[in-house]
Amino acid sequence: MKQVYFDNAATTYPKPPSVSEAVKSAVVKYGGNPGRGGHAYSMNAAEMVYSVREKAAAFFGAEPENTAFTLNCTHSLNLAIKGIVRPGERMVISSMEHNAVARPSYALSKQGVRVDVAKIGRTDSETVSNFKQLIGPDVSLVVCTAASNVTGRLNPIREIADICRKSGVCFIVDGAQACGVVPLKLSDGMNFICTAGHKGLYGPTGTGLLVSDGKYSLRTIIEGGTGATSAELEQTGFMPERLESGTLNTVGIAGLGAGISYVNSVGMDYIKSHENELSGMFLDGISGLPDIKIYRDGEKFVPTVAFNLAGIPSERLAGALSEGGFALRGGLQCAYLAHRSLGTLPDGAVRFSPSVFSSAKDVLLLINYLKKICKTGL
Repeated sequence: MKQVYFDNAATTYPKPPSVSEAVKSAVVKYGGNPGRGGHAYSMNAAEMVYSVREKAAAFFGAEPENTAFTLNCTHSLNLAIKGIVRPGERMVISSMEHNAVARPSYALSKQGVRVDVAKIGRTDSETVSNFKQLIGPDVSLVVCTAASNVTGRLNPIREIADICRKSGVCFIVDGAQACGVVPLKLSDGMNFICTAGHKGLYGPTGTGLLVSDGKYSLRTIIEGGTGATSAELEQTGFMPERLESGTLNTVGIAGLGAGISYVNSVGMDYIKSHENELSGMFLDGISGLPDIKIYRDGEKFVPTVAFNLAGIPSERLAGALSEGGFALRGGLQCAYLAHRSLGTLPDGAVRFSPSVFSSAKDVLLLINYLKKICKTGL
């Protein structure tokens, strides 16, 4: 059964045709292992990987050597978080973090790291104040999501970065929901940007980025073959090879490069404008429905809407929407802390997230189907 796809906060679909072509071409053209030999096959693959590395670095205002490829945003965040904080130190995270931050932090808390949670307030100034109260001289790390993967709420990243800079604290940003929709640059003050390649950057699944300003050297949580310093048992000391043990996802990287090129060619302003228009249409269409609950506290948002219908568990509602031909995600969206903050435990919420390829016609069809559910029930 064909479905209209509105689960782009999980991964964007469809991908631009150029991404599909890049992946297909890479299987044929880049069969060698990049950085693992001096022959033409290996060299050709290495040149392609480096060209994408340069493109990704420019996108975030970084240097290529401080731009590492990862499996996904979760992988990036684990490398960054566990590479900075040590037992006996203190770190601060926000109350709306994805499990990609919450779970590594929880694991570290079992190893002697103190983890404090700064509440995301109703206003940006309240949020900044909450972070400021917790960031003291004993804090070594602050982690905050740029945008909630549940509600789409944009957080005051630049203001939090300024507090961290003045306090001499490392600041990691989870950019999974923001990158490709709103501009994020290292010049905004963060030390690390961790993001997925397969969401707003329109690359294939299994791709991610860890981008650094080079100020902090990360301890490794994975060691192995890097194609460099092979005569030493100690892990390669320089970036990006230090964080890229094992064979890279050459095919995925080629697709990611095409995805970044697509975002650059279309423009983030257009992407955000189009998706915001669709989110606004969806909000207007469901706001007056009986028993609707929309989770929208805050000042700025990426194009994501979380909602529930009273008396209907979110996963059941998402299932009914799926039967009607609409792909939305119900449940907790891998974000326990966010749903605890929203008061939506244990059932979570349904999430609507369009992409640049979504249409107004399809949004209207979804609104009408929700109206039908409200009228007739499940």
